[in-house]
Amino acid sequence: MSTTERPRILVVGGGYVGLYAARRILKKMRYGEATVTVVDPRSYMTYQPFLPEAAAGSISPRHVVVPLRRVLPKAEVLTGRVTTIDQDRKVATVAPLVGEAYELPFDYLVIAMGAVSRTFPIPGLAEQGIGMKGIEESIGLRNHVLEQLDKADSTTDEDVRRKALTFVFVGGGFAGAETIGEVEDMARDAAKYYTNVKREDMRFILVDAADKILPEVGPKLGAYGKEHLESRGVEIYLSTSMDSCVDGHVVLKNGLEVDSSTIVWTAGVKPNPALARFGLPLGPRGHVDTSEKLQVQGTDYIWAAGDNAQVPDMVGRRAGNPNAWCPPNAQHALRQAKVLGDNVISGMRGFPQKEYSHANKGAVAGLGLHKGVAMIVMGKVKIKLKGRLAWYMHRGYHGMAMPTWNRKIRIFADWTLAMFLKREVVSLGAMETPREEFYEAAKPAPAPAAAKLEGEKAKAS
Repeated sequence: MSTTERPRILVVGGGYVGLYAARRILKKMRYGEATVTVVDPRSYMTYQPFLPEAAAGSISPRHVVVPLRRVLPKAEVLTGRVTTIDQDRKVATVAPLVGEAYELPFDYLVIAMGAVSRTFPIPGLAEQGIGMKGIEESIGLRNHVLEQLDKADSTTDEDVRRKALTFVFVGGGFAGAETIGEVEDMARDAAKYYTNVKREDMRFILVDAADKILPEVGPKLGAYGKEHLESRGVEIYLSTSMDSCVDGHVVLKNGLEVDSSTIVWTAGVKPNPALARFGLPLGPRGHVDTSEKLQVQGTDYIWAAGDNAQVPDMVGRRAGNPNAWCPPNAQHALRQAKVLGDNVISGMRGFPQKEYSHANKGAVAGLGLHKGVAMIVMGKVKIKLKGRLAWYMHRGYHGMAMPTWNRKIRIFADWTLAMFLKREVVSLGAMETPREEFYEAAKPAPAPAAAKLEGEKAKAS
């Protein structure tokens, strides 16, 4: 951390909003006008819409993340967490990855902490569940699913086999539907290489408390998405929820009980709970309450946007809905970040700030290779697409929305190679414990007496 007498713009969070806002501020700022400091527990930004494709092996996991220090060379990037904010003193407490926490003074503050998985106190969920908010979880899910196929192919125990080949996904929004679509596609491909595992042996279950899936693309396309997944053998249970999953024994509210080694939780998100410690005005669901200029209510030096902010939807409000709020998606996050960056510069210079206003352009979702749904909004016209064309729209939109040309090119290269090469279906589950084999080789040999005792125990057993 450098010390400077220049004003400090502190950006809390290096996700989509944090990265783009910091880039915008650095681009608009005059040389030496301020110091931009970005604090995040990870040294990279994750493009979350690509996590399902990374889990399926369609994209290299490294290409889904953007290194903050490389993209923000003129910023100060600190790897750690902001634990508290003293607004009176304008000081943030930063807890680094190692070492003691320290205080960091600031003049202007950007809150861009994003969201975390919204969970419920369901017995067994913390121990058994797999989230889909980070690249680590995406890689872990891919390795885990392929490892279950390895287990099922190698065992003679029918109960173990059935449990390994049952995959339960909770949540039917974008994350849940896209993830089950991609993972089912991958498992179907992988089964071709196993002697004792066929797609018919697997059981994919999607559960949602709502009465439909993919609500973001509208009821007709949501119904199509449901029919499409069911045509691929996915069981979909709507208007129900999971009561428990202790030791992988899944109990649904509709009475269904199954044993599963794979329970993927994508049932929505909530604002980062750390916001409650910052003394900021929060909305009813824990979001930072902002004005239409993305400025935190009651302040003139704090801004917020993205999943952790409650941003008024001015298009909806002008149309007569006084309670319209911007939905938490990448479309809004990207545009909010740019306006926020401009407003921070304007606020620092004492100029008027801009209002954030953006009309929804639609939504796209991929359901596996060559399969998807898309709703494109052009003025008052809504164009609904499904199948391969919608899948092209999904890839095209998110490919271009991926930050930096470096990552765009790598993503499109992955897709191009996949047209000519078969999908990789190797499990790297040992990555979870990379030192285990070395530890076994390097640990001290037992003393002679202990070795003799162990030998006697082995004979007795």
